[in-house]
Amino acid sequence: MVDKRLSLKEAIAEYVQDDLSVAIEGFTAFICFAAGHEIIRQQRRNLTLIRMTPDVIYDQMVAAGVARKLVFSYLGNPGVGPLHCLRRAIEKSIPAPLEIEEYSHYGMVGRYLAGASHLPFFPLRSYLGSEMPRANEQIRMVQTPYGDDVVAVVPPLNPDVALIRAQRADRQGNTHMWGLLGVQKEVAFGGHKVIVVVEEIVEESVIRADPNRTLIPGLIVDAVVQVPYGAHPSYVQGHYDRDNEFYLRWDALSRDQGVSRPGSMNGSTACQITLSMFVSLVQRL
Repeated sequence: MVDKRLSLKEAIAEYVQDDLSVAIEGFTAFICFAAGHEIIRQQRRNLTLIRMTPDVIYDQMVAAGVARKLVFSYLGNPGVGPLHCLRRAIEKSIPAPLEIEEYSHYGMVGRYLAGASHLPFFPLRSYLGSEMPRANEQIRMVQTPYGDDVVAVVPPLNPDVALIRAQRADRQGNTHMWGLLGVQKEVAFGGHKVIVVVEEIVEESVIRADPNRTLIPGLIVDAVVQVPYGAHPSYVQGHYDRDNEFYLRWDALSRDQGVSRPGSMNGSTACQITLSMFVSLVQRL
């Protein structure tokens, strides 16, 4: 069996290149902040960032200048308010212009499902009566072949790189996940390259002993990375809780354009701020 273990630095260097599309998913939980920070440190540029509910990690990445486009559904600092760096990029092109492609939550879920299933589109009714199709030409209306109904469709979403956070995996990439999963599984099956970042790497026997939790099979995984606390300040069920104070502090810091612009920390003052807030954790990367 192939041993797919890499360090986070090695995995990002090998699979995340300029101009690619990258999805770092996780619905309030399992958000791989460690991977986002490593992308900042390696100074990637012109990325298309994909995510349902972009939150603080994408705010930091946009402030660091890594992104040219955002494909998303709803954006905000969860439970706190707006994302100030993203807003500056969209409204004022600071630090650079940011193209946006917006969907509803269900629209993004549908795109991921179509991508994972290798389907040409995903049909849904929730855009009927909405003005969102006027703002996004990728949302289109078609007539059903089984009657006179008209439904909306969205195209498949297949990120160049899918970054998945989970509790544990073995060396071959067979991955255990449980809790509030969001669309992690669908993103993994739809991604062209898949990096799984886990709290711990375990023996194959541990994975085999509980097959119901194996949501991502090793056959679709390209790299396995162990980074304890790598989802902080989000949470991982069974390991640590959400750091609410972090989100509150980021709101205050990111309001200041001078604080959150690209700077001296390997291309990102945003990353420097984050390191100062939990330096003992990030130094493990």
